Parts: sequence; structure tokens; C-alpha cells
Amino acid sequence: MKGLIQRVSEASVAVDGETIARIGPGLLLFLGVERNDTLNEAKELCRKILSYRVFPDEQGRMNVNVQDAGGSLLVVPQFTLAADTSSGTRPGFSLAAAPELANRLYGDFVAEASGLLGAGRVGTGEFGADMKVALINDGPVTFMLESGQRGSCTKM
Repeated sequence: MKGLIQRVSEASVAVDGETIARIGPGLLLFLGVERNDTLNEAKELCRKILSYRVFPDEQGRMNVNVQDAGGSLLVVPQFTLAADTSSGTRPGFSLAAAPELANRLYGDFVAEASGLLGAGRVGTGEFGADMKVALINDGPVTFMLESGQRGSCTKM
């Protein structure tokens, strides 16, 4: 499972011209689910993202996580993060999870985040929809985080 996080001043997602979620300061997360991902990896990546220190402390150093910063989280499903780009000039999607698994793990991730951060602080995109995402990247600050054997998790 892969998560591309961006520290934002604000972010929103719209479907069919209607804004379905909006956050103020916090993290915008593009979440990619791969075919071998599990519920444990969804929970691991969620905890890693929520504890990742990308907000400034009193000295201006990235030393505060989204939870302690009082920020929100906008989770947008993005299957293209699971693309195989290792050869050629066209991405392959054989590494991406089937839609049923990806949607279930996306939902599991959102439920975990809502439980840890608080439901009122977690917004979502719409799985399988053509979404328009708007953001103001703060920094800019952008990181790719992964679950499983590729990464480790800091427990909250």
C-alpha cells in the first residue's frame, strides 16, 4: 500500500462539479492499494501517516504530526500509485488491487483514520469516481510512504 502525502493549507475534492469533501490545514493523502495488500498493511500505513512528523514545531523544524498539529486528513483513492512504471512509456496496472479489494481496504483505512484522528477530521474522495482535487501545498511538503516490508511503522 502506498500513500503520497502533501502538507496542505487547504484541500478539496469534487465529483460531477460538486465538492464532496474539504479540509483546512492538514494532510492530503493519495492512497494506492496493491494486489497483495491486507487489512494489517492498511492499519500500519494509517498509523504511520498519522504519526509522521511533517508540521513545524516552535523552532520551525518538522517535528509535529497531523494529530498533534490539530490538522485534518483528506483521503483520496488513487489506483495509479500502484502502477508499474519500470519499463516503457506507458504504465502497467498489474500490481494494482482488484477494485473490490481496493475499495474494501480504502474503507478500512478511512475507518482506522477516523477512529484515531476523529471522524470530523477525516474527509474522503469517492472510490472509482472521476474526481477533481484542489489543494494549496504548504511548503511544498510531499512524501511517499509505504506499508509492508518496504517500510516500518511507528506505533502511536
